[in-house]
Amino acid sequence: MLFDDDRPKKPATHEIGCDLSMLSADELQARITLLEAEIERLQTEIEAKTRSRGAAEDIFRKK
Repeated sequence: MLFDDDRPKKPATHEIGCDLSMLSADELQARITLLEAEIERLQTEIEAKTRSRGAAEDIFRKK
């Protein structure tokens, strides 16, 4: 191949503990962005579950 741009792009994934030595600074930043989005998604789910549990506990307390 003559041009690096012709190479297929790597999928946007990250495996915890994987070797980072072959990644460029841009690829590392993309992984950070990906992980930050995943952390936000997880925190949103935790909040939803906490609210659901609180609502369920309120129902049982009223009885």
